[in-house]
Amino acid sequence: MKIRGISVQKNTKMKITLERKNDNFHFELKNERGHIVNVDSRPEFGGNDMGASPMELVLMGVAGCSGIDMISILKKQRQEITSFKAEVEGERVQVGEAKPFKDIHVAFYLEGNIKDDKAAKAAQLSFDKYCSVSKTLEPNVTIHYKVVLNGIPLTPEGE
Repeated sequence: MKIRGISVQKNTKMKITLERKNDNFHFELKNERGHIVNVDSRPEFGGNDMGASPMELVLMGVAGCSGIDMISILKKQRQEITSFKAEVEGERVQVGEAKPFKDIHVAFYLEGNIKDDKAAKAAQLSFDKYCSVSKTLEPNVTIHYKVVLNGIPLTPEGE
């Protein structure tokens, strides 16, 4: 099957469960494999700060998804990664009562015996082709990224 000219495989389903844990907004979410994530709201919004906010989880999803992509790509290319970190910031905009993300900025910090072009290409492939989280956010959110390898910026943000 094709959507917008792109081959799409058969649907794969995922399921999580949510259980309220207190009288406010603390929830425990569990996936089918038993992994648990706590979600809550900050005290100024009536929560107890017992977990990340749902919007923080979106940013964490972008970081985790693209991180898995990049490590996978670089390992296949036999690059030696000694450190991999990412920082993700989201800019929100008021839309009615909601405040969705408008822009997300991702900075990757890699160390190791990694070729410059391979590190930059891994990030590009993640966002252009592989990262399901960022693809889910398209076209409503623009994702900008930069790669810093062994302390040297390789790509200006936005490329």
